[in-house]
Amino acid sequence: MPLRDIVIFPHMVAPLVVGRKKSIQALEDAMEKKTDILLVTQRKATIDDPASDDLYSFGTLATVMQLLRLPDGTIKALVEGKNRAKIISYVPKDDFLQAEVEERIDNLEPTTELIAFERELRKFFEQYATSNKKIAKEVVSSVKSMDNPLKMLNVICAHLPLKSEEKQEILEIEPLTERIAKVLEVLDREIELAELEMKINAKVKMRMGKTQRDYYLGEKVREIQTEIGQNEDGLDEMGELEETIKNKKMPALAKDKALKEFKKLRSMPPMSAETTVVRNYIDCIVSLPWDVKDTSKIDINKAEKILDEDHYGLPKPKERILEYLAVQTQVKKIKGPILCLVGPPGVGKTSICKSIARAMGRKFARLSLGGVRDEAEIRGHRRTYIGAMPGKIIQSMQKVGVANPVFCLDEVDKMSMDFRGDPSSALLEVLDPEQNVAFNDHYLDIDYDLSEVFFITTANNLHGIPVPLQDRMEIIQISGYTEEDKLKIGMGYLIPKQLEANGFKPNDIQLTDGGILEIIRRYTREAGVRNLERIIASLCRKIARERLKKNGRTTKSNKNKKYRIGVQSVGKYLGTPRYRYGLAEENDEIGLTTGLAWTEVGGELLQIEATLMTGAGKLTITGKLGEVMQESAQAALSYVRSRAKVLGLDEDFYQKLDIHIHVPEGAIPKDGPSAGITIATTLVSALLKIPVKHHMAMTGEITLRGRVLPIGGLTEKLLAAKRGNITHVLIPKANERDLNDVPVKIRKSLTIDVVNHMDEVLGHALLLQEGQSLFKA
Repeated sequence: MPLRDIVIFPHMVAPLVVGRKKSIQALEDAMEKKTDILLVTQRKATIDDPASDDLYSFGTLATVMQLLRLPDGTIKALVEGKNRAKIISYVPKDDFLQAEVEERIDNLEPTTELIAFERELRKFFEQYATSNKKIAKEVVSSVKSMDNPLKMLNVICAHLPLKSEEKQEILEIEPLTERIAKVLEVLDREIELAELEMKINAKVKMRMGKTQRDYYLGEKVREIQTEIGQNEDGLDEMGELEETIKNKKMPALAKDKALKEFKKLRSMPPMSAETTVVRNYIDCIVSLPWDVKDTSKIDINKAEKILDEDHYGLPKPKERILEYLAVQTQVKKIKGPILCLVGPPGVGKTSICKSIARAMGRKFARLSLGGVRDEAEIRGHRRTYIGAMPGKIIQSMQKVGVANPVFCLDEVDKMSMDFRGDPSSALLEVLDPEQNVAFNDHYLDIDYDLSEVFFITTANNLHGIPVPLQDRMEIIQISGYTEEDKLKIGMGYLIPKQLEANGFKPNDIQLTDGGILEIIRRYTREAGVRNLERIIASLCRKIARERLKKNGRTTKSNKNKKYRIGVQSVGKYLGTPRYRYGLAEENDEIGLTTGLAWTEVGGELLQIEATLMTGAGKLTITGKLGEVMQESAQAALSYVRSRAKVLGLDEDFYQKLDIHIHVPEGAIPKDGPSAGITIATTLVSALLKIPVKHHMAMTGEITLRGRVLPIGGLTEKLLAAKRGNITHVLIPKANERDLNDVPVKIRKSLTIDVVNHMDEVLGHALLLQEGQSLFKA
C-alpha cells in the first residue's frame, strides 16, 4: 500500500485514513488472509495512482490491527510496523499492487560499539526532549526503560520532526550502527537548532517586552479615559496634538520648542502634576496667532465715514488715524504706531479705539491696566512657579486670534509699583516699536512679534505715566466738549441709543434743544458726556413708568402718547437742578477773583477771596491747598510788597494787617502752579479796595518780579470758562501758541487777552472809576 508524506518505522503504531480504491482493497485482502502488508512511501505525494517507479524500494512490513469504515466511504486503519523490507520485484495484478519482498532483520548482538551507540542515543534524546517541549514525558520515560536498541531507535525516529525524504533515508541504511550514527547526527543538529531558537526568542522577548508593555499600558489608559468621558470620540489625543503642532504655521524656533515639549509630554505618566504644566504650555504655543492676520482692504473714505458716524468732533485723533491708514495702503508692512489718547473721563477715548478697529477692518482687543501692580501681569510668570500663566498681553493675543489687531491698553496712568515689580517698566518693551518685534514673555520663553499690533493707550493725565513710557508713545490730547458739542452728541448719539435701550420708538420722546441744554447746564458738570447719557437714561425710565397704569398695564392712549421735553418739562421729571449754571459772580466784588484750574475731569472755575483784618502781619491760607498753591500765595504777597509804592500802599502795610486768603469748597484738596496771578489780583483788590470784574477769569503763575509764566491744560480751562458764563479770559503770553489747539467756537465766544507781567493783569482785571489811576508816579 503506497503512502503519501509519511514513513512508517518498525515498532510504530499509526492510524491511517485510506481513500484510494487500490489501497482499500490491499488492506481488506491483508485483513481477510491475516497476512502482513508492506507500507511504502511515494516519491511524489501528488500522484494519485502510483506505479512501481513512483515508489521507494524500501518499506515496512506491518500488521493490520483494525479497520473502520467511515460514512464518506473511506477507511480508517490502525497498523503496527514489524520489520524493514526491500522490494525485489513486482507481481502483475490489477486490483492492487503486489510484490516479492525480502525482509531485513538487524543483528542485535550486544557488541561494545552497539552498546556505546545505544548510550549516546539515549543521552542525546534526553537532551533533545529537554530543549523541545513538544516531546511528551511518557515517550521520554518509555525510551529510558527500553533495553532493545532497535526498538529505541525506531521510536525516536517516529518522534523526530523530519521530512519524509530524510526519514526514508534513515530507513534504508543497512548496518544498525550506521543508522544510529545518522540519527545521532540528526539529534545533534536539532539540539543546536533548539538552543539557537531559544536565544533568538529571548532577544525578541526582551525587545518586544517594553514595546508591548507600553502599548498595553497606553491602551489601558485610553480605555479608562473613554470610560470617564475624556475622549468619547475614541481618537488618539496625543496623535491629534502632534498633528496640530506640525500643521500650525509658526516660526521654526517655536515649532522646535513645541515638538521638544511634546516628546517630553508623551514620555510622562498621564497623572503626573508636571504633565498638566507641559500640556498647558504646548496649548499656549499652539493657540497663539503666529501668522494669522486680518487682510481687509483699507478704504480711506469709508474709514473716515465710520469715524464720523461713531464720534462727533475729535479732529486730531481722527486725522492721525487716517494718516496711518493712508501710509498702510502704500506700504506692505509698517511698524504699528503707539498712540496715547489723554483726556478727562467720558470723552470717548475707549470707544474711539473700537471705532478705529471697525474702520480698519481689524479685530479689537482691550486690556485694562488700572490697579495693576504685578510685573507678571504684563510679562507672565516663569514656568517654575505653580499655577504659572502667560501675561495679559499674550493672553489677549490668544483670545483675539490674529497677529495684527487694534489693541487698547486702558488706564495706562493708573498702574502702580510695589515689591512685585514695576509693570510700567515692563510695558516699555511692549510699546517700543524697535523692541516689540521680539517681545519675550517669561512663561512663553520664545520671542513673539508684536510689531504689527496697532497699540492705543488711554489715560486721564500725563502725570501718572512715567517719562520713559511717554517717550515711546505719540500723545494726542482730547479736551472736553463744549455745550454745542454736547448738544450735537446728545441729539445724534445718546438719545437714539437710550430710546432703543429703554423700549421706545424713535419718535416717542422728543427732547428740544433747550431741554438738552438745560440738562447739560443744570444737571451735569463734566468734560465728557458719560453723566449726560445717565441723565437721559433716567429721563427715559421716568417716562416709561408714567406710561403704565396703576395696575401695571399700559393703556392704549398712554402707549401711543408722544412726549415733548422742553426746558420746563425737565424739572418735572428730573427734580431740582443739581448745579447752578454760570459760576461767575453776578456782581463785581472787592477781594474776589475767578481763576481757572485744571482737574482730571476737565477744567474748573476757582473762586479765590481775601479779607484784611487789623493785626500784626500774619498770613493765613485756607481751603486745603497744596504746597505749590501755598507758595504761590507767598510769592503773590511778596510781589505786592515789592510794588507797594507804585500801588500807593505804605511800605509797612503788611505789619498792621492780618491777611486771610481762602479758596471755597474747602473740603476739596487743591494744588497746582497756575493760581499765582489770581491770588495776587485778589490781594491787590482787597488792599486797594478796588473791585475785580466779575465776568473775567485768569490763569498763570507769578514770579517775585511779577512775570507771568505759562501753564498747561489751556483748552480745558477755556472750556470751563465757557461753561461758567465767563466772557473775558487772561492767559500768559507764552501760551498764545496753544490757542491753535482750542476749538474755533470757543475762541470766538471768549475775549482772550495775553499778558506778560502782573501789572498788565491788574490793568485788565481791576474795575477803576473814571479818572482813577492804578499806578502812582
